[in-house]
Amino acid sequence: MFQNSRTTLRRNITRIGAGAGVALATALALPGTASAHVSIQPGTVEGGEGAVIAVRVPNERDDASTTRLRLVLPADNPIGSVRTTELPGWKATTATRKLAQPIDVFGRKVDTVVSQVTWTATDGVGIRPGQYKDFNLSLGPLPESGHLVFTALQTYSGGETVSWNEVSADKTVEPEHPAPVLEITPQAAPTAAPGATGATTANTASTAPAGASDTSGTASLALSGAALAVSLFAATLAWRRGRAATPLAAAPGAAPPVEATSSEPAAEDARP
Repeated sequence: MFQNSRTTLRRNITRIGAGAGVALATALALPGTASAHVSIQPGTVEGGEGAVIAVRVPNERDDASTTRLRLVLPADNPIGSVRTTELPGWKATTATRKLAQPIDVFGRKVDTVVSQVTWTATDGVGIRPGQYKDFNLSLGPLPESGHLVFTALQTYSGGETVSWNEVSADKTVEPEHPAPVLEITPQAAPTAAPGATGATTANTASTAPAGASDTSGTASLALSGAALAVSLFAATLAWRRGRAATPLAAAPGAAPPVEATSSEPAAEDARP
């Protein structure tokens, strides 16, 4: 009976371990699946001027290649300058649209902007299963801040087209086919110009806590006083030792020292 209990316990532990392994494998697989979508790289740039971004396209099919990508630019934020670059094995084309009101593009007014860019594979291969590709774009000028929402249409060699155009109202929930988004932050404050180091140092010194400066000055004064006292004491001691060990030299031109003599005559001279 005891042996049967041990066997049953071993089986239960084995089943629990297998179930935990499956759960762990599923949890590890979910982030990779969720992140395999068309995105903008980098996801955040500074606003106000131009930027170079990449539309990153992963292939999500095991039995087909991605042969075409169409990127639709945001209609509510027209971008005056859109440029592609050469990509081996792909051909890039653009479509334009007319604006109701001209916009300023780096100092000049334009009323026609690029509305979409399409990349088509010309090598008969495209993006193979398990691979991805970056499609570079130069955009500008960008808004000062906010975000740009794009729509991407990914076409596979089997004829299937997937639309990446969904935006979730709940930021914590990612839709099945999220739209590529470019976040735009305000430009950073300008740094100090060369030669302004002194002003920066002065400002830093003036903002230091008063207590810290007072304490530092008092400590320095106390140390200086102690050092001076030790120096005077050492000098006095050395002077006294030198005076006791070495007789004073005679001044130049002085008479030699005279030996002391008695005023009384010697005893043998006093006899008649």
